[in-house]
Amino acid sequence: MNMPKRQIAGRILHHEKLAKYTSWRVGGEAEKMFIPSDKADLELFIEQLDENEPVFWLGLGSNLLIRDGGLTGTVINTRGKVKQMKLLDETHLYVECGVPCAHVARFCTENNLSNAEFFAGIPGTMGGALKMNAGAFGAETWSLVEQVEVQKPGQKIVSKTADKFAVGYRSVNGIDDACFMSAILKLERAKDQKGQERIKELLAKRNATQPTNLPSCGSVFRNPENDYAARLIESSELKGYKIGGAEVSTKHANFIVNTESATAADIEQLITYVQNEVYKKQNVLLKTEVCMVGKPG
Repeated sequence: MNMPKRQIAGRILHHEKLAKYTSWRVGGEAEKMFIPSDKADLELFIEQLDENEPVFWLGLGSNLLIRDGGLTGTVINTRGKVKQMKLLDETHLYVECGVPCAHVARFCTENNLSNAEFFAGIPGTMGGALKMNAGAFGAETWSLVEQVEVQKPGQKIVSKTADKFAVGYRSVNGIDDACFMSAILKLERAKDQKGQERIKELLAKRNATQPTNLPSCGSVFRNPENDYAARLIESSELKGYKIGGAEVSTKHANFIVNTESATAADIEQLITYVQNEVYKKQNVLLKTEVCMVGKPG
C-alpha cells in the first residue's frame, strides 16, 4: 500500500517586498518566498525543489544587502520558524537554523553553560552564523561547532562533523550549494552564575560604540590582519560621508546607516566609495563582510 505523499504546510508568497525583512530596510522583491511551518516542513520543501533552483536563505536580514531589483528563484524565510533549541546532555546544545543568536546566548546562561555569551552581539540567526562563521567580542561561532546538518535542493538532509569544513575568519568552505539546517554546539559548564551579567556588559559596550538607533547591517567590512576597518575609514576622514540616504556612521566608521530613505544602490555606491578612498589614502583594500545579492534596480 502506497503511503500518501506528505504535503508542504508552510506558506508560499509571490513578489514579496524584501525591504521589511532586512535590517537596512532596503531591497527589491522576492520572486517566490517560502515560510516553513517547522524544520520537518523545510526539509520536505528543499527535498522537493529542483536541484538547479536558485535558493537564498533569509533569517533576521542582518549582514545583508539585497539590491533594488530583488531576487529570482526561491527565498526561504526562517524568521520565527525552524527555532527548536534543546540540551542533548550537560554540555551539548542542539540549535536549528532559525534560532536568533541572542536566544542562544540567553538559553546557555539560563542553563549554566558558558562560552556562548558572545552570541548576544550577533544580530542574526544560527543559520547565518554558521554560514559565515559570525563572531563578536573576540569569539567565533565555529569554535563551538561539533556537528551540523546540511541539505541541498532535491536531496535529503545529511549530518557532517565540523572537521569536514575549512573554517576561517568570516568564512566557511566545504558546504558547496548546501545550506545549514541545524548545529550541535559543545559548551562548558559555567564556573559561576555571572553569565547574564557578562551579556549585559557586552551589550552595553555594543550600544555605547555602535549606531543601534538607525537601520544598518552590522559591520560592513572585514578587519584586515592586525588592523581595524573602522580605524582605516575614520583615518580617511569618511565618518559622516553620505550618498543619498546612506551615511558612514559618525558613531562607528565600519557601519553604514540608512538615515532616511536610502536605496540599496545608495548603500552599494557608498561601500565602493569607502573602499576606493581607503585604498587611495591608506593603501589597504577593504573586503566586505556584508553579503550583497540580487539584481540592480
